[in-house]
Parts: sequence; structure tokens; C-alpha cells
Amino acid sequence: MRLVFAGTPDAAVPSLRALAASAHVVVGVVTRSDAPLGRKRVLTPSPVAQAAEELGLPVIKADRLDAAATAAITALEPELGVIVAYGGLVREPLLSAPDHGWINLHFSLLPAWRGAAPVQRALIAGDRVTGASVFQLVPELDAGDVYGELQHPIADGTTAGDLLAALSVSGATLLEEVVDAIAAGTATAMPQQGEPTLAPKLVLEDGRIPWTDDAEAVLARIHGVTPEPGAWTILDGARLKVHRARRQQVAEVLPPGRFAAPGGDVLVGTGTDPVVLETVQPAGRGTMSAADWWRGLRIESLEADA
Repeated sequence: MRLVFAGTPDAAVPSLRALAASAHVVVGVVTRSDAPLGRKRVLTPSPVAQAAEELGLPVIKADRLDAAATAAITALEPELGVIVAYGGLVREPLLSAPDHGWINLHFSLLPAWRGAAPVQRALIAGDRVTGASVFQLVPELDAGDVYGELQHPIADGTTAGDLLAALSVSGATLLEEVVDAIAAGTATAMPQQGEPTLAPKLVLEDGRIPWTDDAEAVLARIHGVTPEPGAWTILDGARLKVHRARRQQVAEVLPPGRFAAPGGDVLVGTGTDPVVLETVQPAGRGTMSAADWWRGLRIESLEADA
């Protein structure tokens, strides 16, 4: 079957590689335009663009699937469109252009967490199980019938980066199975069941740590926004990023937002028990252990700015 693949970030690369190695033919890859990265803001192709080049696949770079992109994709005469984290909407007439329409690999158990940040929102909400779904793309956001899904338990300490990396691999296998079934004429899709929840894209403010919340919610927030947009708090007017934190096993009494290290570990008070900071990044510096950062301060305690 002739496939056109649309995707942009690292999470889409395993799916592209799986389909390129399958019995199907990837006739084109659609990805977003090169973006400025790093301190020098060097224009850099997306991870999917780089993978497509390695695989020798033709690439269409487009930030929107407008008339020009639609014409370029339609000219490839795809039988099925496959989308994984492309970062744009597929609308008519492109939606109906392939014989079998478009399918989407989404990193949640639909209808839970429809939207741009399903993995991050699931972690922030404290979900213990998530997964991936392959569904038929329709005009309504992430609302189409589901061809297949997989479940993935969420272990303690898992960050959004960890979880997305795992789901991108297992999801690629699921996606290939669905494509095979569509090609064979054996695929069946079922309507989504249950009340939808939404997963809008995260912004910088979503990373601010709410120290007055209970410890579980604080850790869920830190894990859910790592690595992007990143967890942070303000100390003496400067931003401190928190990359890793964990539960405190021995009860300590600290008010919310109070930093202290009475036994070596750097603790921060929450609405319940304190949490332990493991790795942090002060403003203008690299990532370091929280213990090393604290020793450099030479103080006994510190309060996060409100």
C-alpha cells in the first residue's frame, strides 16, 4: 500500500522507520520546516526530516497543510495517510484524498487526553496507566473511531520524556499492525467510549511548581513537564529548574516552598510531606546535583518566591 507519512519530533521517528521497513511503500514524508535550535539559533531539520533523508524518502516541508501542501501530497497518490505528532491539522480536501483517509497514532487511551500534550497531561493528573491509540482521523479533534490500542503502566518517577520515548516504540508496532490490517481489508474501528478529557499544549507557566499542593501533586507536576517546558520555581528573583525529584521517606516538617537540607538531602516543603530534589539547574548554569548546588549556597534554609 502507498503511504504518506506526516510527523515532526523524535517521537514520530520509530513509526516512520517501522513503516519504511514494512511491506508498504512510503511515497512521501511531510514534516514541519527547519527550526532554529540552540543558543546560536541554527536552522535545523526536524528529527523526522533527518530520518527521512537517511531512508532516502522524499520530504515535503510545510508548517501548515495548506493548498500547496495538499497539492504536493495528492500528487503522490497515497492510498493511506499516516500522522504521528506532525503538529498541524489535516482538513478537507486533504483529509479525504487518500483512498483510506488518514490514521493517527496518538499517545493516550482515547477518549482520554485528546490534544497536543496527552503524555504530559496524563502525568500531571496522576494517572497510573496510559497507552497509545490508532484511530481514523476526522474533522473533530482526536475523535475518530479507534482501530487499536495498547496500555502502558506508569512507574513511579517516570517523566514525560521517559514515557513518550517508550510509547513511541511500542506505538510504532501498533501502528504497523493497523496499517497491515487496513491493507488486508481486515481492520475494524470502534467508536470511542467514555467522557473525553483534553490535553492542550503546555506553556512555560505550566512548569511552575505549586509547592502548596500535596507532595504527590508536586511530583506529578515535575514529572509531567520534564523535559518540556521544564519544572521551575523562583528563588531570590531567579529561576531554578528542577529536573529530578522524589518522595521523602522520613517525615520532616517544612512549610510549603521552604528549602532545607537537615540530613544532606535537599528538601522542599509542600502541602503535605516534603520532596527531595535530586538534580537542578540554576539560572545561567548547567544541570547539577541538588546537593552540590545547595552546598554552594552556604545557607541553612531558603524560601521560594510566591
